[in-house]
Amino acid sequence: MIRTRHPSRSLFLALAAVFAASLAWIPAGFAQTEREQTLTKKDPAEAEFERKVEEMFTSVVRVRMKAVEDARSSETLGPTRAGSGILIEPGWVLTIGYLVIEPDSIEVIASNRKTLPATLAGYDHATGFGLLKVQGDLGVKPLPLGDSAALALREPVIVAPFGGQDTASLAQVTSKRRFTGSWEYLLDSAIFTAPATDGWAGAALVNRDLKLVGVGSLLVRNAAEPDAMLLGNMFVPTDLLKPILAQLKAQGRVAGPQRPWLGLATEEMQGRLLVTRVSPESPADQSGIRQGDVVVSVDGQAVKTHVELYEKLWKLGAAGVEVPMKILRGVDERDVRVKSIDRFEYFKAKKPL
Repeated sequence: MIRTRHPSRSLFLALAAVFAASLAWIPAGFAQTEREQTLTKKDPAEAEFERKVEEMFTSVVRVRMKAVEDARSSETLGPTRAGSGILIEPGWVLTIGYLVIEPDSIEVIASNRKTLPATLAGYDHATGFGLLKVQGDLGVKPLPLGDSAALALREPVIVAPFGGQDTASLAQVTSKRRFTGSWEYLLDSAIFTAPATDGWAGAALVNRDLKLVGVGSLLVRNAAEPDAMLLGNMFVPTDLLKPILAQLKAQGRVAGPQRPWLGLATEEMQGRLLVTRVSPESPADQSGIRQGDVVVSVDGQAVKTHVELYEKLWKLGAAGVEVPMKILRGVDERDVRVKSIDRFEYFKAKKPL
């Protein structure tokens, strides 16, 4: 695996060396040393590749958000947030949703220093994507979507936060597998890469064809296998965006019944699901569930893992369904019934002027 924080020219040469095998129009001898490059005339294919790389980096923008004054998410995510986003169509920036939920104001900054206001046009809790509508022309080209499913293990990829080649790095795909988050979140096939980048939030994951295949979500300790230590990052595949993009643009969310949400954060510990956080005023909070409780069962069926909890919860029906649960508090078991909601309803909106 390769990681570089060298000046932009060094990263460009590393990109060329790693990607040359898959870009047939790059000559076999293209990956030369920097000294050799200065002694030879730049090849037209090299110049074209360098142009494409630079263009790709300009598609990645800075996203800054200030939350509404009483945002429920501020306790865990902070009242101001910053990360990256990717221009995928003129006027439309894709990012990771937790950066931009409950916004009072959002601004997008391009590599040319042009700064424009944006609005949260769409959010999808199931995938984690946030979609921004930019108020104006950023003056950069969109980055096309690639084929996330086609990524192979150990395939080289570019991890590109905002900042161009100075902040970008090379990585490898270390795993493609199910990911479960403690906050009622599950992806059937997330993309994991290593080594880790420290600018993961909303960063672009770019394949050999210089197309967008993932959006940065998390820093993880198990980037290779669930039980093996390897520091890396988790990316949400852009294949998940393709069937819902039109709905997010038109309606702000995916059409149809929404998943039930309880407001629980849990951790798998010694074969049990320990409640580590209860969102204030959430359905779980209102039903009396507390931090330190253990989730024993859902609808009479035992649950010991996140997957078991979420699958049983979501099979009960759409948001609004009542969820029978058994909770262990100390040595006492308690039966509770939680009236689920659509998580979208939990967020606070900006008050009209």
